[in-house]
Amino acid sequence: MINTDIASPRQDLIYMLVLSAVVLTMPIWLQPFGASYPDLLQTFMIYGILAIGYNLLFGLTGYLSFGHAAFLGIGSYAAVWSFKLLTMNVIPAVIFGTLISGVFAFLIGFVCLRRAGIYFAILTLAFAQMSYNLAYSVLTPITNGETGLQLSQDDPRILDRMFGIEATSALPFPDIFGITAAGFSGFYICAVFMLIAFFIALRIFRSPFGLKLRAIKSNQTRMNYTGYNTRPFLMTTFVISGMYAGMAGSLMAVTDPLAGAERMQWTASGEVVLMTILGGAGTLVGPLIGAGVIKYFENIFSAFNENVLMTAFSFLPDWLAEIITAFLGLFVGEGWHLTLGLVFMLIVIFLPGGIMEGIQRTWRLIRHGRHKRQHHQTQKSSSEEA
Repeated sequence: MINTDIASPRQDLIYMLVLSAVVLTMPIWLQPFGASYPDLLQTFMIYGILAIGYNLLFGLTGYLSFGHAAFLGIGSYAAVWSFKLLTMNVIPAVIFGTLISGVFAFLIGFVCLRRAGIYFAILTLAFAQMSYNLAYSVLTPITNGETGLQLSQDDPRILDRMFGIEATSALPFPDIFGITAAGFSGFYICAVFMLIAFFIALRIFRSPFGLKLRAIKSNQTRMNYTGYNTRPFLMTTFVISGMYAGMAGSLMAVTDPLAGAERMQWTASGEVVLMTILGGAGTLVGPLIGAGVIKYFENIFSAFNENVLMTAFSFLPDWLAEIITAFLGLFVGEGWHLTLGLVFMLIVIFLPGGIMEGIQRTWRLIRHGRHKRQHHQTQKSSSEEA
């Protein structure tokens, strides 16, 4: 296991190569788990970006935000407007959505970071709910209200027309240099953006800036006493984290060219908190794992209805199959939240550091067992020679 605090450039390169191989081969090794279809793989990547960015704020500084859904929605709206006004190319949409979210993160952070602790969390929640209500009702000329912002054939798309890309009879779909952002192509586009986002987070973790953020989390008052003004560091981190959320929102619009106010609800902010804690706040890969686990539960376990369970246990007597189906039905299908809640409870009680703590413990046990065997073999060889 590579130490997340101190690592050589060679270790970081190996880290990125291993992660890239794991991510890019997901359609293969996730197939036995029923999670290899493109829509779910895209969801893994998008929410992975959201969780990575949130971890920079919460995992490194300890500032708990319940308002990141606002930046997620802003990124989606900005990306759709980019498709409508400029071009169907993915890159300008993602850049536009990320930057606009960064501007809003600066404005919101300017107010919220005047407070810390629970007051900061409540302020971010208030801004997120205000953003949701504004998008849903007040700013309907920009957001199209409850219907959501959608593409149409009459959109100007200035850059496309400038380069001679004419609209067809069908509704256009986002692409990147002719590669349509749908299906497995859409997954690989999202995967590339996720790997770039992860690399940036990796460099932040390793940098002196990341070390200062950990010091803020450890003891912000002592940091102030040593002469450091912590406000600029917190503001920078908040803006970067908001930009990550904006990138995730932009990619949502890329894979599904629609932006709605429901993406800005407080439940979306709560979900990314769960992802980060479940995977391991303050770790590099933990938020990615947490995002994958929650989205797997949401999409796979929720699909296990009564008919699926009865078919699975059809080899049993009918009365026994009905009993088992009735019991398991409490934990799957519409009851998948119960399963997720139980998993989250067990993780918090027995692994406060999240799933990554469990992985690290297992790795230490394996290494300890290996060293113990080697020591035993050495002693045995010595005794035989004697």
